[in-house]
Amino acid sequence: MTRTISPPEFDASLLTKKDANGTHWNPESVLSTLEHRPQENTESPVPFFHILERLKTTPRAGWQRFGIGYGESISDHMYRMSILTMLAPESLSSRLNIPRCTKMALIHDMAEALVGDITPVDNVTKEEKSRREAETMDYLCSGLLGKVGGGLSGEEIRRVWQEYEDSETLESRFVHDIDKIELILQMVEYERSHKGQIDLGEFTWVARKIVLPEVKAWCDEVLKERIEYWKSIGKEPMWELEEPDKPNEA
Repeated sequence: MTRTISPPEFDASLLTKKDANGTHWNPESVLSTLEHRPQENTESPVPFFHILERLKTTPRAGWQRFGIGYGESISDHMYRMSILTMLAPESLSSRLNIPRCTKMALIHDMAEALVGDITPVDNVTKEEKSRREAETMDYLCSGLLGKVGGGLSGEEIRRVWQEYEDSETLESRFVHDIDKIELILQMVEYERSHKGQIDLGEFTWVARKIVLPEVKAWCDEVLKERIEYWKSIGKEPMWELEEPDKPNEA
């Protein structure tokens, strides 16, 4: 007899609300609800390993408004980003610390293990989102990894995350661009896998935010694929790149 396994239930709605006591969100807002709370301040990285599982089971939220309820997870997104960083063309790779870029791609959304994937339509300000993520990274890197020796230290993970947030180095700007083209790739792939029954073109505004010409070239190629796909099925997308900016990200 075949056993059907249901998709996991997600608690993303918890992550953008105040906790039960009415106080502002902090990592404890989520940790206090966990059935298996990770042990803190140990010399073992295993509790940290367990909390990373939440990145595998928390979906990227922006797609859910379009009925894509069981789509890519946060870790899915970061995995492909990390691969893209390794394929930077010579004109970029000669100027970049590629291993650091790959590391940054794998770390940049780590705080979403507790914060969740907050999008611009969630009515959470940029400043509040940044506060939640910074507090979560402090918890992960100090509370869970502060006493762990060997390998990549919690302090270094925290520095790499902050470098991405500050977006001042060439490496961080490159990874920000990679974040955007990964979204564009997924947008086109969802449209094709749904046979043109959903139009995700409002996300094309993200393409305008790409800075580096090498990544722009990749993005132009993907958007050209999108136009050709919609023509091949005899339809025209509702949104085109020429539309005004839309306050949306997955």
